[in-house]
Amino acid sequence: MRSASALRPTSTRPSLPTSTRLRAAVTAFFALDGFLFAGWVVRIPAVKERVGASATGLGLALLGVSAGAVATMLLAGGLCRRFGSPKVTVVTGALLSLSVVLPALVDTPLALGLVLFVFGVGYGGLNVGMNSLAVDIVDALRRPVMPSFHAAYSFGGLAGAGLGGLLAPHLSPARHLALLVPPALLVVAVAGRVLLAHPVPRPDGRPPNDAPAPHGAETARGGRGGTGLVAVFGLIALCTTYGEGALAEWGALHIEQDLHGGPGVAAAGYAAVAAAMAVGRLFGTAVLERLGYTACLVAGGLLACAGMLLGALAPSLWLVLPGFALTGLGLANAFPAAIARAGTAAGPTGVAAASTLGYGGMLIGPVCIGFLADAFGLPLALTTVAALAALAAGIALAAGRAAAARERKEGSTA
Repeated sequence: MRSASALRPTSTRPSLPTSTRLRAAVTAFFALDGFLFAGWVVRIPAVKERVGASATGLGLALLGVSAGAVATMLLAGGLCRRFGSPKVTVVTGALLSLSVVLPALVDTPLALGLVLFVFGVGYGGLNVGMNSLAVDIVDALRRPVMPSFHAAYSFGGLAGAGLGGLLAPHLSPARHLALLVPPALLVVAVAGRVLLAHPVPRPDGRPPNDAPAPHGAETARGGRGGTGLVAVFGLIALCTTYGEGALAEWGALHIEQDLHGGPGVAAAGYAAVAAAMAVGRLFGTAVLERLGYTACLVAGGLLACAGMLLGALAPSLWLVLPGFALTGLGLANAFPAAIARAGTAAGPTGVAAASTLGYGGMLIGPVCIGFLADAFGLPLALTTVAALAALAAGIALAAGRAAAARERKEGSTA
């Protein structure tokens, strides 16, 4: 059997200055993605009023984002292979930056749905492109730095929401969102120039999945054609984003409706989730290096399960808020870790497939919670977040044990 060092050539590793610039450029796109998406989200109530949409009409219009994102994610892997992930990232980043103002310029729910489809195209394409680049940088650096990119998305979202909260009382949605366009395009131009001028150096082939990851981090088998592995990690991503979507849409309502907290406390509930996820991702690389992917996914899933049971069923508001924070902390690194493993298994196609499954979890979460809340009550409905987090932990544990068994078998026959 070839040694791990033979499987991981170092001659193609980028120089430190180049790798630093590339990592900073990709990080900028992640932050931009979160910033623009949050900027739009905080103006949804005002846009709803502008177009005169009912709750059902708004829900149907919002499906435009989902439809555009999913449709593009299904194609983006092939586009990354044909044109390169840097070009896809730059083009879709520019599209997202330009289209963020469109929802504030239309007057009907139908038109809103159409422009949100365009926004979704930019959002979905950018997510696949920048995650594919992030996977390449992880491979080039030989360090599990994927969570740091997603931390930038979380902090970008916090910044976008904070700015929106400051500007909303004073500016119309059109003026507010129009103000986001010039700086967003500047980020695309500056960071995009780095990506196009310094493509990520890659080995002749990605490291085989039986090569040991840094500090004992487990890896999965299957090479770039690992369809089964992509499905496994995509399912983990779906289970975790289900919780993100459910908490974003229903967490605040649970605090107001079931615990009789005021709007400020309800907002603090989601802020606790978002802040915990941002901090968890900030330290995610160190956690992955110390524990490995399998242990990180298992521990994160169990922590999210415990936190959500506390957040959903605790009778006291002061127990629910810590429960929400623990849930966010547990979910923080599951999605980036799953996307990283899918990308190692199958390149941009794997990133696209796993991202699509993951985004599907964010879509179905709020809908499922709504149906279950009508039937059984919101607290019980929210426990499904805990159930899927536990399921993600179980899948990760089973996949890790299967990989270890294969390694032992191959080691005995080498």
